[in-house]
Amino acid sequence: MKLSFQDYISIKLHKTDLHLTSFIKAKLEPFNLAPEQNLIMMLLWEQDGITQNQLVERLNKDKTNIARMSSNLENKGFIKRINCKDDRRSVRLYLTQAGRDLGDKIIPIAEEFNEIVCRGISNEELSQMERILAKMNSNVQKQL
Repeated sequence: MKLSFQDYISIKLHKTDLHLTSFIKAKLEPFNLAPEQNLIMMLLWEQDGITQNQLVERLNKDKTNIARMSSNLENKGFIKRINCKDDRRSVRLYLTQAGRDLGDKIIPIAEEFNEIVCRGISNEELSQMERILAKMNSNVQKQL
């Protein structure tokens, strides 16, 4: 039996991702911050001084993409990149004062966004969704 367009789970996930990204993009725009750049900033607000390689692993992005986003954030004055003394090939990212100040504005927006997205969904349903998404990711990873 052939599925119709709206029956493919990948289409449903993609449409949801587009809505989520569009919503957060509009919220971050006044702060000159793209959603993908915000992911880096969120990790730095959690743990300042992480390496670009740690970002690659945590965000599942390629090194070139992380380097480009890091450069853009540095040009905006939100972070500074410093070569590691013990490994010249490794670069650590540190928040500037402007980057720390930005966190005071963005973190409440991220928390509100999470509340909006999860409204009406129980903790049990969220746990179940996480398990299902993990299975989907695993299924795809096995095919790569």
